[in-house]
Amino acid sequence: MKKTRSVWRNLLGTALVLSLFLTACSSKSSSGSSGDPVTITYYTIDSPDRTYVEKLIPEFESKHPNIKVKVDKAPYEQFDSKLQANIAAKKSPDITSHFGYGGFMEYYNKGLLTDLSDIMKEDNFKAADYGIQEELMNIYKVNGKTYGIPSNNYVTLMLYNKDLFDKAGVAYPPSDYEDASWTFDKMVEMAEKLTVQSDDITKAQYGVDFGWGELDMRPTYFGAKVYSDDTWTNGGKPSETYFGSPEAIAAYQKWIGMIWDKKVSPPPAFSKAVAGQFGDPFLSGKIAMSVVGSWSLASQKDFNFKVGVAAVPTGGNDKVRSVLYVDPLFVLKDSKHPKEAYEFIKYMISKDVQEQSIELSGGTPPINDSAKEKYYNNFEGIDPNIIKQVYEGANKYGVESYNHLVANYSQINELFINELQSVQNGDQKVEAALPVIQEKLTKLLERVNK
Repeated sequence: MKKTRSVWRNLLGTALVLSLFLTACSSKSSSGSSGDPVTITYYTIDSPDRTYVEKLIPEFESKHPNIKVKVDKAPYEQFDSKLQANIAAKKSPDITSHFGYGGFMEYYNKGLLTDLSDIMKEDNFKAADYGIQEELMNIYKVNGKTYGIPSNNYVTLMLYNKDLFDKAGVAYPPSDYEDASWTFDKMVEMAEKLTVQSDDITKAQYGVDFGWGELDMRPTYFGAKVYSDDTWTNGGKPSETYFGSPEAIAAYQKWIGMIWDKKVSPPPAFSKAVAGQFGDPFLSGKIAMSVVGSWSLASQKDFNFKVGVAAVPTGGNDKVRSVLYVDPLFVLKDSKHPKEAYEFIKYMISKDVQEQSIELSGGTPPINDSAKEKYYNNFEGIDPNIIKQVYEGANKYGVESYNHLVANYSQINELFINELQSVQNGDQKVEAALPVIQEKLTKLLERVNK
């Protein structure tokens, strides 16, 4: 009997060892360090500032021999539709971001995203190890669960044409966000000195092109509230909107007033005409100041004039002066290899890779604070200390773009583009258009947010 028990114990011991061995192998396979190779798909926009990721893959694969990375891409206009088609066809990519019209909350509400919390906890992930500020991590959390990890940090800033300023004898705008004298009214006053009005498009020149955020965000800059507070806590679905309020109407009047009253901003016809030749109206050299996303800074090598970087002036909202466009990387819900996808995300946000990305992309701003000095020094002819000052101020006084935070944003954005077109063209007054927009938006949200 004792012999039988001894044999049985030996068999159990052997089985336990075998079980532990197989578990270890399985664990290694899931992290991509051994076992059968797996392929994950990274889906992005087909443009040089995004497809640079292809050049980073060989290094990753050499470090993770059991993970292969395939890049799938689509033009910006087709990004969302192709993604939806692939998901419907059970061909979902493993990793992507809100590179198209749709944003984080749209993806979240459609149940497209993997909760990464457990994977990150198991890996003992710490944002600080990757130079990521906690407030930026929090953008992609819902009820304490993480659905995206930030990878790039675009902000809103002001670019200005030094040549036009010098010619007009006007002092450059400040880069210090703490400069209380730098206000919206001061910017308009400066723009008046830099504007040359002419029916001849070759002679016309404008003081400022105010591309602050998406159209529904503009009132926020001036201190007007347009979405109810519960929007930011219930999955991006506002219970109320206030675009017909006196404050919102006054805010839009200030913006449109720069075009048709003060005439210091280019009308759509001018922007369309010069954009057709240059891609960006500011590149034409006929606009003195441009409030725009920092992706335009990457184009500075194409400018045929000296360019400067400045702070966005204060417009009435003490807390918000910049729109943030923090691009995260998501693991989609249908991914068969979420841990391997997570490994690739960690690789993409590491200091060395973020620094490589700056060069390969032509100037993609890193999320990793340890890589930002390289970014600040990436733009020839522009003082890196000024870029740093502007970036830090923009992040301090920034709010994440609404297209990332509001559900069903593609439809909201389309509504505003269509309804504000006549106002931007000077054919309709703001006070006539806004009540109509409010009514249509209310009906839209009642339909899509059921």
